[in-house]
Amino acid sequence: MRKPLSNTQCIILAMFWVALCCVVITSNTKIDGPLIITILMSGALVFIPIIKSIKNRKK
Repeated sequence: MRKPLSNTQCIILAMFWVALCCVVITSNTKIDGPLIITILMSGALVFIPIIKSIKNRKK
């Protein structure tokens, strides 16, 4: 079992994800369905482990 992420690691991961999303949205000429789906899926891949890590830390 891995050790849970620290608060600093959680914040940095979330900030990198937000920055990447900003770059993708601003560089794209048109915001369409596949782009929104991709951003939502990447958000799930980033934030689900963060939430699980926070829950495991409280146990």
